[in-house]
Amino acid sequence: MFSFSRTLSFVALAGLVAGQAAEWGQCGGIGFTGATTCVAGTTCVTLNAYYSQCQPGAAAPAPTSAPQPSPTQPAGPAPSNPSTPTGPGLSSIPASTLHQITNFGANPNNIGMFVYKPARVAANPPLIVASHYCSGTAQAYFTGSKFAQLAETYGYVVLFPNSPHSGTCWDVSSDATLTHNGGGDSLGIASAARFAIANWGVDANRVFAVGTSSGAMMTSVLAGAYPDIFKAGIVDSGVAFGCFAVPGQPDDSWNSQCSTGEMILTGQQWAQKVYNAFPGYTGARPKMQVWHGTIDTTLYPQNFWEEIKQWTTVFNYPSTPISNVSEPYLPNGYSNATFGPMFQAILAQNVGHTVPLFEQQYLQFFGIA
Repeated sequence: MFSFSRTLSFVALAGLVAGQAAEWGQCGGIGFTGATTCVAGTTCVTLNAYYSQCQPGAAAPAPTSAPQPSPTQPAGPAPSNPSTPTGPGLSSIPASTLHQITNFGANPNNIGMFVYKPARVAANPPLIVASHYCSGTAQAYFTGSKFAQLAETYGYVVLFPNSPHSGTCWDVSSDATLTHNGGGDSLGIASAARFAIANWGVDANRVFAVGTSSGAMMTSVLAGAYPDIFKAGIVDSGVAFGCFAVPGQPDDSWNSQCSTGEMILTGQQWAQKVYNAFPGYTGARPKMQVWHGTIDTTLYPQNFWEEIKQWTTVFNYPSTPISNVSEPYLPNGYSNATFGPMFQAILAQNVGHTVPLFEQQYLQFFGIA
């Protein structure tokens, strides 16, 4: 089963040159311990805090983004869990800057919430929730991604949540966060999305989630526990919904069994975790796209196959993709397996943790671009 991508894994490993990272391979980033020099003809390019990659030719200039003054914040503390949301209207939020909001609804863990409003907001704009990686922040994900820059072109609004935990990873392990309206970090994010729909004219049918690493895991949580809010999710180097569950431990606990790919379940077992998150829910499930590198040693590649089992079962798709191609926008060695109109799984040959962001293509998947 899934032999198409296991073959790619062997090919990826075979391309390594001793002491050097191969073309399109990882060559740096937070927590990376592999080779930091690239094979001849390629240059190590920093793509984000967690990932530098060997790319052909000379180093590309750092990605630019929309104007980025320091985040503006409201004066004075605000209650973390107000009974009635009293947050700002969209018109009162400054444009083209990262701005913190409060009083947006139930927020039991007091996560930080920042919004980016472009200079020109589309009528009934889409909303993207972009969740940062471990050790990251809302500000880091804002400056290290193109979501804000592209918002200026397409007129959508972006929420950048900020983890409240000491290691700045997200709570993707507690019973609360894995349960619809159960609490945890996921409820705080869901509350902000609900507030945006109710008060900013956001199109409820175009609310999307995306994230990297821990933020990817949070995206899976939002897709599983809040399918009534989120219409699509993109998981960049994450795990299946519920894989990190650690009952009785702190909210942001690490689950080594999951991270090392030892949590192996059937598709039905994985799907049941999604169903248990929102008992009785019979509506549509979010369209999903998952990305993973074949040599990820932080969240092992086995997690990619477990995600495939989970979502193909949820969508009642066959376990074999209907197509498996290298899209024109993908680097050599990337393979896009499409299982149906609601689920795609992209495997990145010889890429570690994490897969670089492809924001323009994400927007196409969401139907924005």
